[in-house]
Amino acid sequence: ELRDQGRLLLAGPHPALDTPESGLSGFTGSLVVAEFASLQQAQEWAEADPYQSAGVYARVTVKPFKKVLP
Repeated sequence: ELRDQGRLLLAGPHPALDTPESGLSGFTGSLVVAEFASLQQAQEWAEADPYQSAGVYARVTVKPFKKVLP
């Protein structure tokens, strides 16, 4: 959805280990940087995530982000 709308800036997992085969060691979380009209809309999007609804995530943190480079 975000990608199709051109609002997804970047996304990916946080591997437990920084190795070429990092998936074998598992992951400690993930990061999504996307454009929303408001912090409230970002929070609503995060709360509607299927993984969040299924209880896969222990917690989700939504924060404002200011891109300054490049």
